Amino acid sequence: MADLVTPAAPRLADLGLSVERPLVIVDVDEVLGLFMQGFGAFLAAQGYEFRVDRFALFQNIYRPGAADHLPIAEGKALFDDFFRTGCGEIEPTPGAVDALTRLGRRAEILILSNAPADAERLRSEWLKRHGLPHPLILNTGPKGPVTAALVGQTPQPAAFVDDLLPNLDSVADHAPRVATFQHVADERLRPLAPTSDRHRRIDDWAELADAIERAISR
Repeated sequence: MADLVTPAAPRLADLGLSVERPLVIVDVDEVLGLFMQGFGAFLAAQGYEFRVDRFALFQNIYRPGAADHLPIAEGKALFDDFFRTGCGEIEPTPGAVDALTRLGRRAEILILSNAPADAERLRSEWLKRHGLPHPLILNTGPKGPVTAALVGQTPQPAAFVDDLLPNLDSVADHAPRVATFQHVADERLRPLAPTSDRHRRIDDWAELADAIERAISR
């Protein structure tokens, strides 16, 4: 099946993953880790306010007491600084480590994170430190193409978990055989996050692990 692998994705075998077991692909920020909480703490240390009043990122960054959010370019610069220096300080999502440990007994686990290249070392160390020593792929843009290239290497069932609908929709479009699940870790974000009938939304990791196990057992 080598002709199905595109340059967008490494070979599963090179990542130490077996094609004889189901594949579960999982995002990090707001799925395995409490990104908004960690980014907010980072911003506070820089003298900014992070107001989680909409399902957005850069539009939630303010100077103290300001009515208008920080210019987007300045917010992006802070975002890049966080991934260079602070992304290893976020807390794991409650229940996520236990759930992936459980899923790992019967499936291969792959971490697919949209993050700057500068984050690779800190993110890899964070995963290992919290008992998640799974292969990590850093991606940019929609996750459908790379997911299609990964699951195209195995005949086994696959599942994908992310918090963002554009990534979930991209996977559903490019790899329709993959079971897609939405998970939003931050309790402040949950009522603000858009949902879609295309993807099952489960914000409790124990329940999500049950659903993933059923999806990859067909």
